Amino acid sequence: MIGISILGSTGSIGLNTLDVIARNRVRFRVVALTANNSDERLAEQCLEWQPEFAVMADAEAAERLQQRLQNTGLATTVLAGSDGLEHVAALPQVDYVMAAIVGAAGLLPTLAAAQAGKRVLLANKEALVMSGQLLIDAIREHDGELLPIDSEHNAIFQAMPPHHTAGLDQAGVRRILLTGSGGPFRIRPLDSFHNISPAEACAHPNWKMGRKISVDSATMMNKGLELIEACWLFATGPERVEVLIHPQSVIHSMVEYSDGSVLAQLGNPDMRTPIAHAMAWPERIDAGVTALDLVKIAKLSFEAPDTERFPCLRLGFEAAQAGGTASVHLNAANEIAVAAFLEEKLCFTDIPRVIEHTLEAHSVSPIHDINTVLVADEVARATATAYIASLH
Repeated sequence: MIGISILGSTGSIGLNTLDVIARNRVRFRVVALTANNSDERLAEQCLEWQPEFAVMADAEAAERLQQRLQNTGLATTVLAGSDGLEHVAALPQVDYVMAAIVGAAGLLPTLAAAQAGKRVLLANKEALVMSGQLLIDAIREHDGELLPIDSEHNAIFQAMPPHHTAGLDQAGVRRILLTGSGGPFRIRPLDSFHNISPAEACAHPNWKMGRKISVDSATMMNKGLELIEACWLFATGPERVEVLIHPQSVIHSMVEYSDGSVLAQLGNPDMRTPIAHAMAWPERIDAGVTALDLVKIAKLSFEAPDTERFPCLRLGFEAAQAGGTASVHLNAANEIAVAAFLEEKLCFTDIPRVIEHTLEAHSVSPIHDINTVLVADEVARATATAYIASLH
């Protein structure tokens, strides 16, 4: 059986991963489950899946989890913190690691999985946005595999030829068409954006996601981050990636070839499809996803993104073009701004202002090692935090 560690098992991706595993129990074995501070939920998962290890990123939550499990008879070992996450990502009995921790917190355990030669199922786009070449190099040097879980990148992966890692020209690819729904505010009047509430921003019309990712979709920062991720995954520059608004979320992305052919991957907006694809690749397994009814859908439409409406998308393109630590600054500032917005300490329209200020405040440096990434992340977070405080 294939041993799997799920980093972020209580979140949306983690829950969907467990749903896929439940449909394919003869194939997969859960070795480790991890969460940030949801000890009650992780305890319930441990009782159901009986993993060898359970990790809480938060030390106090780990103590609570230990107490919850101590009288259950489970042999599950409870660990805490980043060291615990990195440990279960590199266990010898683990074959696949689902990297589904949201944000920069997922960077180090994802790198640990890559350095241990695992199949990394990458749902944490921020890890690749921040570490870029470091993660790609670790995968190659340690004979690991990197399979994208984001529906868009998984769609591109499915539409690419096997030899795409050599670059788009060698693969006969002209460009990548990265689709996005446009989120909940695609047609909302711009003059009302300053009144957008966290609840409204988290109400995505097509996808069920966590709060942070839902806000990223509402600002379209998710497409900016996904653009950077696509450049690393498919060895190309941002000039070869075009973002398209596709409100139905049925075509998850497309690849245009040099001969004029365009290959698209279609499916219902259900994250179990890319999860199951990456877990079984190059085979296919049941994901429990409803069959696509094109007659019912009837129409697929596309439009160009409006960067006045979605300035975060422009900032993502600019960071991709700048390279180096620019993407680290972008991601850090976005995480700080989104957290402040969700806590109602910042207006929706201030999110791109915080990010742009942070990008302008720091020069771009090349990334030589993980310490460069961590320092750039820390200083950008401090800048963004200070700027938010200055707005009040």
